[in-house]
Order: sequence, then C-alpha cells, then structure tokens
Amino acid sequence: MAEIPTLVVRKPCFDLPTGCPQCLSAYIYLNFAKIPFQLNFHLNDPHSDKIPYFEVGDEFVAYDNENEGIIQFLRKNGGVVDLDSEVCSLPEWIAIKAVVTTWLHDALVYELWLESKGSAAYSIYYSDLPWPIGKVLSHNKVRSVKVKHGITDDNAVAKKEEIYERANSAYDALSKWLGEKNYLFGDSPSSLDAIFLAHGLVALQALPESSALRIKFLEHDNLVRYVRKCKTEIIEAGPQIHTDASSSGFRIPSTQKGHTSKSAPKREKTDEEKRFKRKGRYFVAAQLVAVAVFLTLMMSFDFAEVEGEKVDGGRNQGE
Repeated sequence: MAEIPTLVVRKPCFDLPTGCPQCLSAYIYLNFAKIPFQLNFHLNDPHSDKIPYFEVGDEFVAYDNENEGIIQFLRKNGGVVDLDSEVCSLPEWIAIKAVVTTWLHDALVYELWLESKGSAAYSIYYSDLPWPIGKVLSHNKVRSVKVKHGITDDNAVAKKEEIYERANSAYDALSKWLGEKNYLFGDSPSSLDAIFLAHGLVALQALPESSALRIKFLEHDNLVRYVRKCKTEIIEAGPQIHTDASSSGFRIPSTQKGHTSKSAPKREKTDEEKRFKRKGRYFVAAQLVAVAVFLTLMMSFDFAEVEGEKVDGGRNQGE
C-alpha cells in the first residue's frame, strides 16, 4: 500500500486549516485534485519560504520555494493532478492569473502587514515564537514589504489608494467573469480557483471587519457565495485522507531529484538534514543577537530622550 503524502503548512487560525494564503491554496488544490493527503504543521521556522512543503514518506519532499511552488510541482509531475491542462493556454486564464497573483496578492500582503498593523500576520506567522524574536521578525517583514512596493512616508497615502483601486478593479472583473458559474472556468476547478479561494478565505476570516479590502470583497455577492461554498465543501470537510493512497494516481517523479524528509523518525540523519539542523541553531542564535541589539538600541534611544528632556527642563528652569 502506497504511503499517504503529507502537506506541511503553517498553523491553523481564524477558523481555517492554515492561516497562510500560500499554504491554504496548496491545501485547496490538493482537494480539487482529489489527492489523498495528510495535514501536518510546521511551527519551528514559520518565516521560512520553504513552507508549505509536500512530503511522500521518506522518499521525496517538494518545497514551495523550489520549481515555481507546490502547485506547479503537482501540475507538472504526475499528470493526473494538472487541473490547468485544458485552460492554461487561454488568454483569459493568463490575464486572470496575472490579476490574482499580482494585484490581489499585493493587496492582501498590504492588509496583513501594514494596514492591520501586522496583527493578523503576526497570528499567522510568528505567534508561536518567543515574543522578542517574533516582534523583530515582524518588524523586518513590514520593512521589506514597504521596500518591495516602494512605500515611503511621502507616498504612503498614494500607494495605499493605488493598491486598493487595483484590488477593487480585480474584484469587479472577477465577479463579472465568474457570474453564476461553479468555478472561474466552467464546471471544473483550476489552480486559479485554489489561489483565489485562499485569498478570499483569508480576506473574510483573518482581516478585521473594518478592513477596506474585506469591505470591498463583501460588495461582490457572487464572490462571497463562491468562497463560502468552498469553506463548506472543502475546508470544513477536512483534507482528503483515505486508507489506500494508490487510487489517487500520484507518483513520485523519477526524473526529479528527491530530498530526504527531515521529519521522518527512526532513521539516521543525512548530511543534508544535519546541515539544516546546524542552520536552525545558527538562526536562533542570530535572532537572539538581533533581539539583544534591538533592545539595546531601544533602551539607548529611550535614555537619550530622557536625558534630552532633563536638559530642556534645566534650560527652562534656568530661563
């Protein structure tokens, strides 16, 4: 009997099997493809761009930062799980993919990290880490998002309006395109359905009621019905787990170089796993140093402010 594959994701939150949009899209895609799989959670390095990753026993693991991501790996290896084979060459599919993976992706990232002051993102990515480390990582991520989108103090308002205008245009176009169909392209789901549904679920479940992006999404009734239908039929039903995984048709690609699973018990660790473990220790040490430097700088800053106030106070008294 073939071993059931495992999808490793960030932790569940906001009444979702995982709060991470990338992880959630992989989860939905696997359900659409009817691939039996188990769900596991990775809590040690939630910031890692390797997550989500897809394991097949001790023989193979595919990381999200390799080969264009988990969904592309599943599409291109095994054949039977390529949900896009009949639509991916259509001009409409290409256009919708561009809108979903840029305008809507950017808007959700902006909401998670900047507009909601990082509270939702912190719950998804860093809440299991020690508080100082989580805050430092969150602060660094906020800064990197601003740099990526060219957001400064001078243009912050204009950038915000631009991001929301694009998101609203994307929602309008998708709402008209979806209409009353079951999926974006007729009666069969594609990877775009998985990606957009993950976006919609996070927007509805994780963002606060005051969120501008959530409010704009709620203005499109058919998109809301589409996402809630997914939640009922897929999310609440749980992952596809069967006792006989051989019926799924999933195959480990013989031409792809596999990575030995780093979480499999009762076997000797490979050199690669030992390197990963050493890197993990170096990461923790580096973050502790970063926290110490951060706290030192903050304390120095506060002390300088206090000293400045004392000097000003002395001058005022002298005057």
